[in-house]
Amino acid sequence: MNWRVLQPSADGTHHVHSGIAAYEMRFDEVLAFHEPGLAPVRRGAEAWHIDPMGRPVYTERFDRTFGFYDGLAAVRRGESWFHIAADGVAAYDVRFAWCGNFQEQRCPVRQADGRYHHIDPTGAALYESRWRYAGDFRGGVAVVQDDTGRSTHIDQNGRLLHERWFFDLDVFHKGFARARDERGWMHVDRSGSPVYERRFAMVEPFYNGQARVELDNGAVEVIDEAGATLVRLRGARPTTEKTPFSALSAELVGIWRTRTIAAAVELGVFDALPASESEIAKQCALAPARAPRLLHALAELALIEQSDGRWDATARGAFLARSERRTLADAALEYAGPLDRRWAALTTALRNERWSPSDVFDEVANDASRVDGHHRMLASYAAHDYESIASALQLRGDEHVVDAGGGLGVLAKTLISARPTLTVTVLDRPEVVARAPANTSSVRFVARDLFSPWNTQADVIVLARVLHDWDDARAAAILRRARESLKPGGRVIVLEMLLDDSRVRGALTDLHLLVATGGQERTAVDFAALFSAAGLELREHSKATALTSVITGVTR
Repeated sequence: MNWRVLQPSADGTHHVHSGIAAYEMRFDEVLAFHEPGLAPVRRGAEAWHIDPMGRPVYTERFDRTFGFYDGLAAVRRGESWFHIAADGVAAYDVRFAWCGNFQEQRCPVRQADGRYHHIDPTGAALYESRWRYAGDFRGGVAVVQDDTGRSTHIDQNGRLLHERWFFDLDVFHKGFARARDERGWMHVDRSGSPVYERRFAMVEPFYNGQARVELDNGAVEVIDEAGATLVRLRGARPTTEKTPFSALSAELVGIWRTRTIAAAVELGVFDALPASESEIAKQCALAPARAPRLLHALAELALIEQSDGRWDATARGAFLARSERRTLADAALEYAGPLDRRWAALTTALRNERWSPSDVFDEVANDASRVDGHHRMLASYAAHDYESIASALQLRGDEHVVDAGGGLGVLAKTLISARPTLTVTVLDRPEVVARAPANTSSVRFVARDLFSPWNTQADVIVLARVLHDWDDARAAAILRRARESLKPGGRVIVLEMLLDDSRVRGALTDLHLLVATGGQERTAVDFAALFSAAGLELREHSKATALTSVITGVTR
């Protein structure tokens, strides 16, 4: 019997050819035949593989069996997953929490801790990195996802194929991969670059130079590889969605949202939850007739919701309670107040290259009512953004790390948690150090002006979102102090948003830095020039999280 012509029956209990059963045996489940002519079957609690005559090909039994790929089949026994050869013998000794199928002699697996990587047919890991998810290889490329939920491509040795990350991603098909960014779906080439400017609600792979796509308005088109419309297959659906005019109008009143949130924080609404409307009005000293107006506005913003007459925070709104570890209550007050006032100078800043704002750090330090909240805000962002950053820094564990401008020590604590044998010195302004936790054997806080000598020596110096607060001259001055404090063979690691060549993503943050601190976001080319001006050489840069890149410099 030629196994290639056999297919699972309609009821999934046996295999057939032209509607005729290939054998008399019946199973609870059968899957398709694969090279070398074997099919997975299951009866009751046992699973194995059969030949085209329905006969078992080995005596072993498993809980689940799957098809053979590259000569190996994934099986499960209890909580353990592994691969077997055609004789039922395990291909290796290691066990996993899940196994995929081999493609191109590589297979994705999941460990007990939930992390993914790829193995070879001996069960050996192909690289050191571990991912939140990893897919099959195709054409020497696989998709992996990091802890932030962003996806990128790796090659067969686990190296990043490019420096671009996406909300969703596919492997390459005929030279292009489907990818989704903040704006929608598109196709990218092997450098990770979009091959056209348009974005869609859905795209299919290219087929002979054309692809079917769906627009946000429901229209369906066929496009060419330049993104141009070739055929309109379906018109836009009837909709009540916003027109470009109304969408822009909604953007123009974004300040309403910011100030509504800030008012609720200032009044203590999120700290009073859960509570009834009358309880909130009483506790927050709201006018009873106006309390519902604020609560309904917060509900429109999806920050609170009502059930059985009581209001409570949504998952998003919970971050506005002051008791939340990563509270954004202080950020709401900063953005609606002092930082918003700095935006009023944007027109002046854009017209005059010599304009720069007053020193925001001095302003905060001299405002007793603001200093605590400002640094709580920075600590909240650090706790969120640097939660999984330690592995990206590739620390051995025996280094002395200087966290320059390290604030209240959130990053230092993260590094020590990942590498307990490190020692970390956090340098920051006196008013920040005065509010920092007590020194320990692992982490100590030292008051320093980053533009003056640091009087310390380090194996690794970390500048986490420090340089973007300064113009090129001042940023280079900080880097020169870092170089002076670096031991031979040491590294300077900059953690920043890295603009791509288009400079579009991150552009609003760049404008915010212009008016708030006089600083700027930078590209890799910008950082290379900055490092060079400080007597350093940019060795490498890589994406660590959705917003943060690790930019490494060494002495020349």
